[in-house]
Amino acid sequence: MSPNYQTRRAKLRRALRKSDVELDSLIISGVANVRYLTGFTGDSSWLFLSSTSCVLLSDTRYETQLADECRDIDVEIRDAGRTINDLAAIVVAKAKSKYVGFEADHTTVTQHGALSEKITTATLVATSDLVERLREVKDQWELTQIRAAIEYAQRGISVVRSSLRSDQTETEIRYLLEAAMRSFGAAGTGFEPIVGVGPTAALPHAHAGRRRVAEHPVLLIDWGASTDSGYRSDLTRVFITGKPTKQMELVYKTVLAAQQAAIQAIRPGAKCADVDQIARGLIARAGFGKYFGHGLGHGFGLEIHESLRVSPISEREFETGMVVTMEPGIYLPGKFGVRIEDDILVTADGNEVLSNLEREFDEAIVPILA
Repeated sequence: MSPNYQTRRAKLRRALRKSDVELDSLIISGVANVRYLTGFTGDSSWLFLSSTSCVLLSDTRYETQLADECRDIDVEIRDAGRTINDLAAIVVAKAKSKYVGFEADHTTVTQHGALSEKITTATLVATSDLVERLREVKDQWELTQIRAAIEYAQRGISVVRSSLRSDQTETEIRYLLEAAMRSFGAAGTGFEPIVGVGPTAALPHAHAGRRRVAEHPVLLIDWGASTDSGYRSDLTRVFITGKPTKQMELVYKTVLAAQQAAIQAIRPGAKCADVDQIARGLIARAGFGKYFGHGLGHGFGLEIHESLRVSPISEREFETGMVVTMEPGIYLPGKFGVRIEDDILVTADGNEVLSNLEREFDEAIVPILA
């Protein structure tokens, strides 16, 4: 099985025809979007797509790589004497485009100004999320990659779990986890792992520091792996490394109950905001509402945060083939935090939990080495 880039580009062409604004072509500049549509693993390159043209705009650094990775696509290569805006103007004129979309979410004001100066034969039209919407629904090849990324992550955390020491620092755990995932075949981490002991765990996006395991019974780890193909995973678990208090147990079980209730509600057609409210309402009724401030989950794939958001303000519905995280949390400042996160595939008749690590409170209690 391999990715079908031509099918992906055909879907994008259909999206262009159905766009609310007048478009006959599109310049794709987002790095992940270019990779999704072509398989090109480099950067600093754009894709021009119209009903009849498909051209990658790049430079001499990638000439050989493009010949190997993108054999079915025309390529325009610039040298040091030209800019990518020069190439864009050439292909737009050659295609006789009149209304050229550009990815506003990936284009700075300065870049837009420079592009506008070069493209004089067509009108530039701002677009948003055209490719990102396609990426929300994963094909079978993508799901295979995501499953592999989850497996790398789960095998890596098993090494950490079995070798926790009282004198280990958050940073030492982070590096051990990264090395373990790579040893099992991961290309790297999906993002910088979050490792927090006690008060650090109350910071949703904390950076691993020098706090040691022995300093507090709560250890939160948010981590993921990446595959050679660029696909990622995203998981969070809390380990109880000492004697838990009643409050720790209550917070943990509340977060887990909120997560499980939300997961049960995921199915095609369910509203993201409604699923978020299931978890948020349960946490609020337990008295911890003000300690859960972020959204319930997000899409992921080639990037760790992709366009689907599961939050109170989301207007989207779940669709078959979407892959999202479910990660409610309770964060008590200065004390500790609990977040439990799993990766969920939306299926035709409900959902599948792709990650299968232990998550019950009793299973979170782990022994530590002296």
